[in-house]
Amino acid sequence: MPRLTGLTAEEVAERFADGRHNKLPPRSGRSVRDIVRANVFTRINALLAVLLVFVLSTGSWINAAFGLLIIVNSAVGIVQEVRAKRTLDSLAVVGEAKPRIRRAEGTADLPRDRLVLDDLVEIGPGDQIVVDGEVVEESYLEIDESLLTGESDPVAKDVGDMVQSGSFVVSGSGAYRATRVGAESYAARLAAEASRFTLVHSELRQGINQILRIITWLIVPVGLGIIWTQLAHHRDWRSAVLGMAGAIVPMVPEGLVLLTSVAFAIGVVRLGRRNCLVQELPAIEGLARVDVVCADKTGTLTAAGMDLADVRPVGATEEATLRAALANLYVADPTPNASLRAIGDSIGAPAVPWPVLARAPFTSARKWSGVTFAGQGDWVLGAPEVLAEGTPAATTATELAEQGLRVLLLGTSSLPMDDPAAPGAVAPQGLVVLAQRVRPDARDTLQFFADQGIRIMVISGDAAPSVAAVARSVGVAGSAVDARALPVEAGPGLGVAVEEHRVFGRVTPQQKRAMVSSLQEAGHTVAMTGDGVNDVLALKDADLGVAMGSGSAASRSVAQIVLLDDRFATLPHVVAEGRRVIGNIERVANLFLTKTIYSVLLALFVIAAQMQHPFQPIHVTITGWFTIGIPAFVLSLAPTAERARPGFVGRVLRLALPAGVIIAIAAMSTYLATSRLLAETAPRTSTAALASLIIAASWLLCVVARPLRPWKVALLVASVAMYVLIFTLPLAQRVFLLDTSHPQAMLIGTLVGVAAAVLIEVTWWVTGRVHGIRRRVWSRHDEEPAD
Repeated sequence: MPRLTGLTAEEVAERFADGRHNKLPPRSGRSVRDIVRANVFTRINALLAVLLVFVLSTGSWINAAFGLLIIVNSAVGIVQEVRAKRTLDSLAVVGEAKPRIRRAEGTADLPRDRLVLDDLVEIGPGDQIVVDGEVVEESYLEIDESLLTGESDPVAKDVGDMVQSGSFVVSGSGAYRATRVGAESYAARLAAEASRFTLVHSELRQGINQILRIITWLIVPVGLGIIWTQLAHHRDWRSAVLGMAGAIVPMVPEGLVLLTSVAFAIGVVRLGRRNCLVQELPAIEGLARVDVVCADKTGTLTAAGMDLADVRPVGATEEATLRAALANLYVADPTPNASLRAIGDSIGAPAVPWPVLARAPFTSARKWSGVTFAGQGDWVLGAPEVLAEGTPAATTATELAEQGLRVLLLGTSSLPMDDPAAPGAVAPQGLVVLAQRVRPDARDTLQFFADQGIRIMVISGDAAPSVAAVARSVGVAGSAVDARALPVEAGPGLGVAVEEHRVFGRVTPQQKRAMVSSLQEAGHTVAMTGDGVNDVLALKDADLGVAMGSGSAASRSVAQIVLLDDRFATLPHVVAEGRRVIGNIERVANLFLTKTIYSVLLALFVIAAQMQHPFQPIHVTITGWFTIGIPAFVLSLAPTAERARPGFVGRVLRLALPAGVIIAIAAMSTYLATSRLLAETAPRTSTAALASLIIAASWLLCVVARPLRPWKVALLVASVAMYVLIFTLPLAQRVFLLDTSHPQAMLIGTLVGVAAAVLIEVTWWVTGRVHGIRRRVWSRHDEEPAD
């Protein structure tokens, strides 16, 4: 058959002009512009920006200190997501294949985006199929389509057969004509179907956003009421605006949003040291909440290639002779297939190879290969049902294959390998048993999830017996269900199957996606692990997608977590980081939401009483520094073994709501009492009210920090010491607009603050008893967040 000639330069230029070239989609996720926009234009930044403009218009720069949170909060998210994007892009560049394109002027390795429709692409062992095409030349060509279908067995290709992008050449060589390029190729279409960017679900952020929505609706009427009230009690508009800002700024739990992002970011850095790339900050929380993990078999639970499990003599030949024959078969083949490579990797090359007289290469059509050795006879290796059908050896091989093992028969032939009638009569000498290469960390990782009460499902496009064998080897019991008998779409039939069974084989990409949907409809939070193009749809729709770094670019781009070194054992560390973040953010959220509640109540009281607001923005800023912001940051780093539970907002409000009411009453009572005593409204009355608020808020910090440890006691002492300095140093009093010159007013503020602290303590104990909350004030075990 004459060698085909590729396209001419004019034909290539014409196709480029018409747009019929391999235009590639973006390598990963969102663009930098999208990342910046998503992190800057948030609800909380909008609230703070509006308030910042009002405060800056008064010329009081010290009162505008809260505006720095806009920059910091945005920067944390932007830096992390851009870092993840660049890491993925660099992975794509390193792993990007350059196809060998044959054209009229010659053959050259070119970038993928230089390939056009109808180009001829030459392929050999290890080459990636970069676009869909039709085979036009082949010589023992076999393709690995496991990244597309999950099926680990290579597929033989003849002239006229189709090949799809995302697959690899296992053995042989050939050429194909590009029939679909760019977005039309199979891999690109699957990726496009999953291309819409969606953030991982985060109950923490959802709860915070729910609170922010309520605050947004409150701010407009409260803000108008405060401005009206402050204009009536201040001589100029600047003082009125500062009074308004002093009322509204503490309503916004801006520090909680920032602290959540920082806590996530610290977890990302910790996991990064374990070669775990987190593309979205809340993804850490996601894995800590899942109750079902769907693990793909090929590439996730198993690594590439196979392992030699056993060599079983079935005749008189000793095992040592069989191993010597296998070693020589391996070195005699210049392009060994996956099975022979696994044998060679285990046995190794012989010290002195046997001289080769003739060789018959392996083909999928005849399913065997053989070599005639000088002085050692004619040896063949292949499928037992082909070489020795009906023999006891073939029966044993079938029994082993039903266990998910790959079995080859090693025998001696009656004919030399250059005889067209070879192999002739074959005398079985032994069975070669191959097992899929299970990742060494897979069993322990799945056992960890099982111990945590998380259900494990193994789903694969491979044959059901093979999937069942791998599942058993990693501790997932049960026979495998052949998914070809199951519905393709999500529905009652598929829903019953995924609830009753844990292992599935012959699952299509669409079925993987439908299984995830069925589990979600049943109320489960689902994580999906995978590495291939066939996993992309399920990775996209799962509550959390986990991809392998060596997998397809499409799977990496849609997953929220990428295991760069393919270590499945990293996932328990992700769970641990998620628990730390969830438990500690829930702990410190009590502080921030208490501030929001007492700030709203103070504002409403000011409006109802038509009085001057007791605090300026700088007062609420320093209140947040040492009773909320800095202590909350330190507490967020503490270890915790608390399992993630739903109901974040409800649990937090159990303490925050009554504590906020108590603190608001204490501050306002102090302000009113000292105003009557001094016949003035500021600044001494404001300072006394601020003292009562800080004392009560500091005791709330003590409650939230429980169980107490020496380092936590030191944190509490340092917090109180800073307030003592602020209230006693003359310079600090001037900077922060304080006046402690009236002892009686300060005494009133102190006593009221102590009374409020006692009420908060009683509330904490009563709330714990009513809701049956377990407390461990002193414990030698891992810490748990106080409810």
